[in-house]
Amino acid sequence: MSRITWTPEQLRGFWRDMHRIRAFERAAIYQSSLGKIYGALHSYEGQESCAIGVCNALQRGDYVASTHRGHGHCVAVGARMDRMMAELFGRIDGYCKGKGGSLHIADVGAGMLGANGIVGAGYAIAAGAALTAKVSGSGRVSVVFFGDGAVTRGTFHEVMNMAALWKLPLVLVCENNGLAQYVPTAETMVFENVSSLAQGYKMPGVAVDGNDIRAVHEAALVAVERARQGQGPTLLELHTQRYHGHSSGDPQVYRSKAEVEALRLATDPIVRLENELLAAGLLADREALLAQIDAEVAQAVAFAEASAYPADEELSTDVYA
Repeated sequence: MSRITWTPEQLRGFWRDMHRIRAFERAAIYQSSLGKIYGALHSYEGQESCAIGVCNALQRGDYVASTHRGHGHCVAVGARMDRMMAELFGRIDGYCKGKGGSLHIADVGAGMLGANGIVGAGYAIAAGAALTAKVSGSGRVSVVFFGDGAVTRGTFHEVMNMAALWKLPLVLVCENNGLAQYVPTAETMVFENVSSLAQGYKMPGVAVDGNDIRAVHEAALVAVERARQGQGPTLLELHTQRYHGHSSGDPQVYRSKAEVEALRLATDPIVRLENELLAAGLLADREALLAQIDAEVAQAVAFAEASAYPADEELSTDVYA
């Protein structure tokens, strides 16, 4: 039985923001198909409740380290869609002046520390932010998102040990979609549950239905408050799924279209919450809200298309050695 009561406006906000993520992702995929976005895209569609549930447990100023599949995290922490889309388009008005692209959107002002091309590198970045928060006494909390495929990286275990030893204000969030790129998790790990690994590092390990926005939000609230009170890290395992391939160029030979469609019908976190809200009479303005979201995404695309490409001299700026 949940200890939390969510207001109708909170639930409507969860629904709206999950739709915002999905609409952004679908627009990005479409623009990529037109050749307007360079490089691979890693769609977050299907995992929206994970980002919204966790990030709604945070306060402004908290830190988030993202993943390859990170657009949803950016939207969830409050990043602007127009600047995100401009970054995907490689334009100067993007968050990284168009030089980062899909994998590297960062908005430090919103606490989004970004991602990078190294699987599992976010652990150390988030741990560094957590250490900064602890030493400075700022009261901030750091969250690192990662997929199940990144659990077998050495940095995961290094950071788990360090965070527990130093009681860092860190929340480790595994978005377990059951696939490590193209390989089922069962073929890459000898343990059945990621959350069970927490026991060896003397921290709580909590497994949650990632499609249940309430369950995700409640687990995140507990973990974040624990971290903020100086009690150390928590490992959250959110069981979720992705509806697209690993990236935009993945033909998904490891599962059929029928399997993906069946997965959509059985697990969609947005539909799950939407059905509840409709039954309670809380979405009478559904179509108007969806129109607002579509308009926001359309404006983001227009903003990106109107933005200029970076000048040649930008090639050597923002480079650190």
